[in-house]
Amino acid sequence: MMRGDYAAAPTNLPMVLLGVLLAFAFGQIIAWVYMLTHAGLSYSKSFVNSLVVMPMLVALVMQVLNNNLVTAFGLMAIFAIVRFRNILRDTFDTTYVLAVIVLGMACGTQKFATAIVGCLVLVCVLLLLWYSAFGSRQRYDLILNLHWARPLSDLTYLHQLLTRYSLTNHCASQRSQEGYDGTDLSYRLLLRDSSRVEELINELRVLQGVSRVASLKAEEESEL
Repeated sequence: MMRGDYAAAPTNLPMVLLGVLLAFAFGQIIAWVYMLTHAGLSYSKSFVNSLVVMPMLVALVMQVLNNNLVTAFGLMAIFAIVRFRNILRDTFDTTYVLAVIVLGMACGTQKFATAIVGCLVLVCVLLLLWYSAFGSRQRYDLILNLHWARPLSDLTYLHQLLTRYSLTNHCASQRSQEGYDGTDLSYRLLLRDSSRVEELINELRVLQGVSRVASLKAEEESEL
């Protein structure tokens, strides 16, 4: 460790550490931008975490390869075998697989110091992401489904009721069928007081034109 790597080309350990930490910082920036700008229904916390860790792994890969064409082909072959034999459903699982492959290659190419520094930094970052629950966000805490039998022009009365109980409400789905009386509505609510959910449901049930009220508590906006 004190003498550096035993590979053919010497390794500048401060530059390795600086490269990995810079990759971590850039990954954090991209991940925060993704969290702030994502507007779709399908949001994945594990994908956000992967945006942080992947640049660090790529930086380590480039340190291990070090312009070595044989090692580069070896990395491609190993990852292709793992990908062929296993169907990884979670983005973060792929990150862990790539991590152990890179560390194994670092040891196999006698870049022991690079493997130790890279492993320690990766473990610290992975534990930090787990402990801080990085990537989680909660813009809505209640999913509300109901049937509206009145004309859509009368939805103002419904919106006024929802506004009294929620800081934010968003109509995520509005579905009506030809020959079918009324409209099915689905709302996402960020409540002012989460303990008043039952009170909100009771008021909705007595509101004229509302039926089939169903609610679902949304703990976290993830994997929707």
